[in-house]
Amino acid sequence: MRTHHCNEIRPEHIGQTVTLIGWVNSVRDQGGVIFIDLRDREGVTQCVFRGENSPEAAQLSHTLRSEDVIQVTGPVEERLKTDDVDTKNENLETGAVELVAHKLTIVNKAEVLPFQLDKELSNEDMRLHYRYLDLRRPRMAANLKARHVITKAARDYLSDRGFLEVETPVLSKSTPEGARDFLVPSRINPGKFYALPQAPQQYKQMLMVAGVEKYFQVARCFRDEDLRSDRQPEFTQIDLEASFVDRDDIIALIEGMLVSMFEAVRGVKVPAPFERLTWHDAMDTFGSDKPERRIGMEMVDLTEELKNCEFRVFSGAVANGGIVKAFNAKGFAGASVGQIDKLTKTAQEAGAKGLAYIQARDTDRSTWRSPFVKRMTDEEVEALRAKLNIEPGDLILFAADQWEPACEVLGRIRLEVATMQNLYEGREDELNFLWVTEFPLLAYDEEEGRWTAVHHPFTRPLPEDEEKLKKGELAGLRAQAYDVVLNGHELGGGSIRIHEADLQSAMFTALGIGEVEAKAEFGHILDAFKFGAPPHGGIALGLDRLVMLACKEDSIREVIAFPKNNKGMELMTASPAPAAANALRDLRIKSTVEEKAKV
Repeated sequence: MRTHHCNEIRPEHIGQTVTLIGWVNSVRDQGGVIFIDLRDREGVTQCVFRGENSPEAAQLSHTLRSEDVIQVTGPVEERLKTDDVDTKNENLETGAVELVAHKLTIVNKAEVLPFQLDKELSNEDMRLHYRYLDLRRPRMAANLKARHVITKAARDYLSDRGFLEVETPVLSKSTPEGARDFLVPSRINPGKFYALPQAPQQYKQMLMVAGVEKYFQVARCFRDEDLRSDRQPEFTQIDLEASFVDRDDIIALIEGMLVSMFEAVRGVKVPAPFERLTWHDAMDTFGSDKPERRIGMEMVDLTEELKNCEFRVFSGAVANGGIVKAFNAKGFAGASVGQIDKLTKTAQEAGAKGLAYIQARDTDRSTWRSPFVKRMTDEEVEALRAKLNIEPGDLILFAADQWEPACEVLGRIRLEVATMQNLYEGREDELNFLWVTEFPLLAYDEEEGRWTAVHHPFTRPLPEDEEKLKKGELAGLRAQAYDVVLNGHELGGGSIRIHEADLQSAMFTALGIGEVEAKAEFGHILDAFKFGAPPHGGIALGLDRLVMLACKEDSIREVIAFPKNNKGMELMTASPAPAAANALRDLRIKSTVEEKAKV
């Protein structure tokens, strides 16, 4: 058994005999003297094998290669230091000492690895196939440790404030929550299915009715939706709910928790309270409900200045009740044709017909490159100069449409420009936290001709909008909802909930959910509200995304032990796979028995 881990040996251990066990990180032969860097999850210690110390161990050391598992015993000595040579390694925490091997045991030999662990591998599928090797990398091991530290900080913080950790079911009932459910067939109830939870939303509200008052859970959630760098079919939330609270109570609680998390994992003190923006102001200024504010380029309204512009894209949008907005990409007038084409494609993918722009190459407008600037008056050009602070070398990008789509298009372009200009470079240590509040309660689906819940059907409207909801006046209703955002990523979202049966019924009516359907889908929660449900609210934070940002990674796959790839495959175990024959047989047998019983 080892007596120390591989990042524990220090000068105070000199003269002591210790035992280390771990993986061979590297092997160096210096004229017959073998130096081994021995690694475990904590770090590295140098071991030296000399014939005069132990001929048997020295001879055996010549057979070692990377990733062999070995156990080494011997005294700790100070690394050689003379007037001519200093072998101490200042970059290694154990770099002042070394273990002089007197005994070597080869615990397990490693075959030739499919890839080198000390070099980055661009083939992600290869990394995921051999994930147990990939996780040996110091970076990946550090990410897993950071995830543990962050999760523990959250548990400690909430426990210290009277929250109880309560588990809710993984096999549950399918309910309409926005994304597709993963379904699990029931063997003993043929034709019926469980659904894996998209979130513990209804259960945690039922816990509030049950008088738990303060609940949290590190909850596994499942959504069958398209994948991307910050989305997986199964993910983890830090989920919480509390009774007798308002929005400011939840916001203050979460700010304190995030401060404690980042102090634990990064050793930095995040300033609080965080700034707040309403959803409308976030969209109007940044074109996103999770605004990335580190990159500047705030959007400016030009509706009044361009309402009579001869360029019909602008004036026509205004005449149709829309707006004109723009932002200044400082110093980007030299954007190439390819870059402009890519920005145009981004605009079209976001719903625009094209992209209006001005490349202000010099002070004189005659040098400006633009498909429409010649159709603008001197007054309109000067208004642009003043409101957008246009200087030689700037690129101005426009959107003209109804307010929300115009904001969304320009917001997408803004992020693309930031990537093209490398505006994120050097900002990895910045932590720009923000609350976005007062989201719309409902959104109208033109294709289906009905209102849908922006968050979920249990979200409470602002007090001044409650009566409007009950009366069926649905346009413009605002929610007591709030999202916490970090560097352009939504960390989590929550709301104050509806806790009265009549207001909840009004919400269902607004969503086109009739009494029969409401009873079938949500009868349990409607019944519970009749028995003294307390006012309550909560939030869920995406743990994977939070750890990703804390570790300065670009993908949540880098902070999940065994993630799925972008096709939803877990490559190490080749999952998903055909169901085992006996599982299918059991389902068929049960179904056949039930059918015969009916006959």
